[in-house]
Amino acid sequence: MGISRDSRHKRSATGAKRSHYRKKRAFELGRQPANTRIGAKRVHIVRTRGGNRKFRALRIDSGNFSWGSEAIAKKTRVIGVVFHPSNNELIRTNTLTKSAIVQIDAAPFRQWYEAHYGLPLGKKRGAAKKEAEEKKDEEEVKKSKKVLRKIAARAPKAKVEGALETQFAAGRLYAAVSSRPGQSGRVDGYILEGEELAFYQKALRK
Repeated sequence: MGISRDSRHKRSATGAKRSHYRKKRAFELGRQPANTRIGAKRVHIVRTRGGNRKFRALRIDSGNFSWGSEAIAKKTRVIGVVFHPSNNELIRTNTLTKSAIVQIDAAPFRQWYEAHYGLPLGKKRGAAKKEAEEKKDEEEVKKSKKVLRKIAARAPKAKVEGALETQFAAGRLYAAVSSRPGQSGRVDGYILEGEELAFYQKALRK
């Protein structure tokens, strides 16, 4: 019979059955869900109404994720689905949909931070201090005075919240998927921070 998105088969608000006066229409059709999984990129093109196209991601393993407080975005690897607001089955099967909470590789963001602020991120204090001193000696040789002045000016803004720093130390960050992989063929999103991060960490502990 096919998947239909019409509402003619539903009862009215008062409970009355609606009369059938026509067959199914093409504009009411639905399609099979994409069930996008993590894996080597595989995207199918679907022709839609009006000759438009949808990009159905069947497998995808990386996407652009933004770090809101630092106003940057980096392409990074998706490691796995850790929480889903609609269905626990989607966690077990590692299915990517919009609003899924995933773990992503922290390396691209850490490398950017260290280059931008000239400070180590996500390392133990003793080791970090030692590394910072070693880097400082190298920088004196490599970096110009202008660059060093820039880094010094950025230092007051270099603070990262504790919960995020712990994740950087582990090499994995929690992020939310904001794109629709089954429609756009991309898995893009943003890193969780502040109250939103606290909310999902609490949900994960349950």
